[in-house]
Amino acid sequence: MIKIADFTLFFIFFIFFVSSSSLLLAQSQLPNIDPQDKASLLIFRVSIHDLNRSLSTWYGSSCSNWTGLACQNPTGKVLSLTLSGLNLSGQIHPSLCELSSLQSLDLSHNNFSGNIPSCFGSLRNLRTLNLSRNSFVGSIPGTFVSLKELREVVLSENRDLGGVIPHWFGSFSMILERVDLSFCSFLGELPESLLYLKSLKYLNLESNNLTGTLRDFQQPLVVLNLASNRFSGTLPCFYASRPSLSVLNLAENSLVGGLPSCLGSLEELSHLNLSFNGFNYEISPRFMFSEKLVMLDLSHNGFSGRLPSRISETTEKLGLVLLDLSHNRFSGDIPLRITELKSLQALRLSHNLLTGDIPARIGNLTYLQVIDLSHNALTGSIPLNIVGCFQLLALMISNNNLSGEIQPELDALDSLKILDISHNQISGEIPLTLAGLKSLEIVDISSNNLSGNLNEAITKWSNLKYLSLARNKFSGTLPSWLFKFDKIQMIDYSSNRFSWFIPDDNLNSTRFKDFQTGGDERFAEPPGKVEIKISAAVVAKDELSFSYNLLSMVGIDLSDNLLHGEIPEALFRQKNIEYLNLSYNFLEGQLPRLEKLPRLKALDLSHNSLSGQVTGNISAPPGLTLLNLSHNCFSGIITEKEGLGKFPGALAGNPELCVESPGSKCDPANIDASQEEIYQNELVEGPISIWIFCLSAFISFDFGVLGIFCSARARSYILQTKA
Repeated sequence: MIKIADFTLFFIFFIFFVSSSSLLLAQSQLPNIDPQDKASLLIFRVSIHDLNRSLSTWYGSSCSNWTGLACQNPTGKVLSLTLSGLNLSGQIHPSLCELSSLQSLDLSHNNFSGNIPSCFGSLRNLRTLNLSRNSFVGSIPGTFVSLKELREVVLSENRDLGGVIPHWFGSFSMILERVDLSFCSFLGELPESLLYLKSLKYLNLESNNLTGTLRDFQQPLVVLNLASNRFSGTLPCFYASRPSLSVLNLAENSLVGGLPSCLGSLEELSHLNLSFNGFNYEISPRFMFSEKLVMLDLSHNGFSGRLPSRISETTEKLGLVLLDLSHNRFSGDIPLRITELKSLQALRLSHNLLTGDIPARIGNLTYLQVIDLSHNALTGSIPLNIVGCFQLLALMISNNNLSGEIQPELDALDSLKILDISHNQISGEIPLTLAGLKSLEIVDISSNNLSGNLNEAITKWSNLKYLSLARNKFSGTLPSWLFKFDKIQMIDYSSNRFSWFIPDDNLNSTRFKDFQTGGDERFAEPPGKVEIKISAAVVAKDELSFSYNLLSMVGIDLSDNLLHGEIPEALFRQKNIEYLNLSYNFLEGQLPRLEKLPRLKALDLSHNSLSGQVTGNISAPPGLTLLNLSHNCFSGIITEKEGLGKFPGALAGNPELCVESPGSKCDPANIDASQEEIYQNELVEGPISIWIFCLSAFISFDFGVLGIFCSARARSYILQTKA
């Protein structure tokens, strides 16, 4: 046993000795940087700004210690320099061009500026050049024509880099495979040499100012992205790319004509985006892509006719993930075959002329995350089977002719973030079971026939940012939890039958926070919109992002209800409020001061019974652009100094209020006299009004009701007893 233990110890020691010796040998064989290359790199380092001290490792002679460096063994010549995303800035020193053996140069994701050095043309061994996401200006240096070994050139996201793409750009290197000049300022037509460069596989020219007729490419491309330019003409067939083209993005151009059936022969096509063009005509019912198509976006065109019943082949593992045919002129029913696209994650058919019911089998699409069927002429009810889409994040079916009630079973969609069923004919009450939809952030059920009192199911939507119940038939008192939501940015309960007082519960703390700035007031800006982004995984690391932009100011709209009492003073301490509309109610009391509403842009308190003085603080919010205090009972004098001249008509219909203008001054004596006259008239006209009312009661009951409503106090009393 002792011998075995001794042998084990000896074996472990031997392994350790061999490993240590190998490591020391390997370290001794690591090359030192070529002295000339080292000197060039040090000159480059001192000429730029390195705020994060990312290049502090550039000392000594061992290549392995220098950040971003790879050297040739044993010469020590620098083969690769990768300094991506290190927050470096300044202009590129020409010393970098002295790295004669350099094969790969990556300076992307920094803040380098100035022109691209023309001396880069002397890097004759360069195979990869990536200068993307910097601040380079000027044009592509003519010396690039000497880079015969170049395989990849990426100059994207340098907004001030542009000019005409050189005519030789497709012929200077016969092995060039990848060209990315996207998000720059290149203009003019594509050089013809690019159309015939046989080695080219990846071409991305998105978001430039390129023009001319779109021509066919004569090489087997894998990716072609010409989106956001000004190309015109019709769609080529891309015959040379038939066995290879995977991504074709021609969105946001000026292309016209129909969808040629030859596109269906692109065997490897996975992404096709033709949105925001001028395409029209019907799509042939026989048109069909292969099962490899993952994303199809034909939105914002003029396609018409019926929706194609079979858009692509589908298998258990492959098939469409995104289908966007929105903003066209498609008509007829939604084909049942769409419910066979088992892989579908986003279905967008909004802004068309579609009729009929929502397919009952839509719940078969269990991967679906986004449904947008809004702005059509769909009828029927929301199919109960939709709860099968249990991963649904956004349901948008507004602006249709849908009817029926909100089914309690919809609580099964517990991942739902956006619910927009506005502008339909949906009736009934909000089911209590919807308390289970705790992920909701945007709820718009406005412009329907919903009724009843509000229940506490809504209080469970703790992530709520936008809530609109406007233009329905809800009634009862406003609940005490009205302002309970921590993340709320907009509440719209307008045009209903809510009565009693505006609750001040939960207003003692500041609601309506500005969440786009992370709560840091130093960087706070009015958001102006509510934006929800939903990502649907497409393939591997690729993602598609969907934005739901709701153009809405941060605020409250309780207008056109039956509310009375005073406006809670705490409401005027919500410093992020931009919009406040309490018009067309029966509110009383004085106008609260506005100093604590610094972001207020629009205030409408018209058609109420507010009284008292209108003080100079009204124009205090610097961004106030809309003010309406008309048809109330305000009194006093508004001088020119108050700054209300920019709001014409804002104080109309206040008979005891005098507003001064450049050519007209108010006399306090006249105001006192007019008030006395009003008082005397009321004493005289009171009995007359009663006599007239009594007489009219014998003639018409309706006239009697009208007479009573002439008194604000009587009007308020009637509405209270009616409620």
